[in-house]
Amino acid sequence: MFQYDTAIDPSAENTSHGLLLALVGGGKSVLDLGCATGYLAEALAARGCRVSGVELVPEAAEKARPFLERLVTGDLNELDLVSAFGPMSFDVLMCGDVLEHLADPAAVLRRAIPVLAPGGSVVISIPNVAHGSIRLALLQGRWQYTETGLLDRTHLRFFTLRALDELLAAAGLVAVDVRRTTADPLGVEVAIDEEDLPPGVVDWVRSRPEALTYQFVVRAVVDDADAAITRLARRATATEGELQSVERQLDGERNRRLSLEQDLARLRMTPAFTLLDRPRRWYARIRRASRKVVS
Repeated sequence: MFQYDTAIDPSAENTSHGLLLALVGGGKSVLDLGCATGYLAEALAARGCRVSGVELVPEAAEKARPFLERLVTGDLNELDLVSAFGPMSFDVLMCGDVLEHLADPAAVLRRAIPVLAPGGSVVISIPNVAHGSIRLALLQGRWQYTETGLLDRTHLRFFTLRALDELLAAAGLVAVDVRRTTADPLGVEVAIDEEDLPPGVVDWVRSRPEALTYQFVVRAVVDDADAAITRLARRATATEGELQSVERQLDGERNRRLSLEQDLARLRMTPAFTLLDRPRRWYARIRRASRKVVS
């Protein structure tokens, strides 16, 4: 069985496949780069899309053929997509879990952009190497490859959100819609020995930015003036979110301070505190008198 053959649920919201389908939409001409056995092409065709594909593994490509208008079997690292399909042929280029398997994904994207029709987009899913499971595994000195998942043994490149933005920029693209699948750090395929970690570390890692993000699923466009406006809006939204987070932290500190002041006020009103008030005043007088004698 081909390693990446799978069944998909197009309606599933917390899967890269469901998010890819949502970002592509219906009624589009799509080039599926790394189409595997055609499971995404089949789902896109059911939405009225016209799908062509590129696949490296011949056996997988043959399984995909029934769902594709055109099929090219070849290596994306070397393939001339314009010669294979013609310029401005597709509304969407789809890279579902493929860029991390390429030696130079930016170069592949640059060569692919000319087959995009005006106003077209590139839809990408890619694993997040900063997922909390990998952070915890590294704390335990582990980097263990698996057959599939975040540390798939065939991955050549690894990405955080910033690294993905840098990849897109190197290809002349910019993300205009960023979505995420999420998973708890202790609930994925990366082996973690929770009992070997100090108390509180797992919860602290869970609270870090993007630590629950398992995959990024993005829609990117050619970086022109319109895209620049969208990028600025995205940054403004992110900054607003950060400010809201800081404000929530400040509110929490204010509430804790108010609670401590209220606790102290209640303590001052207790009989025990009142009984101790006179001895404290006597002690203070004795201390002042002793300092005068010494001086």
